[in-house]
Amino acid sequence: MPTAEQLIQALELPPEAAVGQRVPKKLLAETDAPTAADRRQINDHIDALHWVAAMKPATVGVPAYRDETREYLEIAVLHLRLRHGAKAARLADLVHRAVPYPVLLITEQEPADRAPELSLYHKRRSRAESDKVVLDGELTAATVDDGEPHLKAFMQALSLSRQPRRDLNALYQGWIDTVLALHAARVNGTFHVHSCAERAAARRQALQVSSDLEARIAKRRAEAAKATQLARQVELNLDIKRLEAALADARQQL
Repeated sequence: MPTAEQLIQALELPPEAAVGQRVPKKLLAETDAPTAADRRQINDHIDALHWVAAMKPATVGVPAYRDETREYLEIAVLHLRLRHGAKAARLADLVHRAVPYPVLLITEQEPADRAPELSLYHKRRSRAESDKVVLDGELTAATVDDGEPHLKAFMQALSLSRQPRRDLNALYQGWIDTVLALHAARVNGTFHVHSCAERAAARRQALQVSSDLEARIAKRRAEAAKATQLARQVELNLDIKRLEAALADARQQL
């Protein structure tokens, strides 16, 4: 299984971007998001949070990005180590929320044989408070383990040298599309990162549609298993077949 350190090395970041600092837990505990339960998770289950690299125009040679919604002056690469029993998804979410820059987060959790996860989340200016940033869109994440048939291709595709260099927003989106290419490969058997922005966007849409349809199919199957009336069972099974056909169509777009 690749370690978090191997995932970081796969990024092939320049030495100029290295930070190598430990981030205090209180940074997370003092954000607006945490509840009392969150603060207990932070204190009891985070082993360490390290700021690995700061990707700025001066350190990676990629221009900043600004529009009416986003301002990407930096991308932070962070490494989160969690103890056994941690609510990994919630703690990763808090890290993404706490940092004012888009974050490429690599999370590992005890026991050591658990696969590390790589996650990304776009940011935008808050509409309510212009001096703050909030999460934008959906979390993109994937666990990576030795059983992954596309592991080598995925690790190679993470390299900074393979990402778009138009600006930091495009670079960050390139990493998101690399993770989504892994999800697509798990469905269609082929790992390929689209260099065409339109095709990459179409894949993102197809993956979202597929995920929604899978959830709806699972719900209908559960309802069908509980249904006692024959007419209702027939109705649900017909709906399942319709949804499965739509799912097959969506997967063809991957």
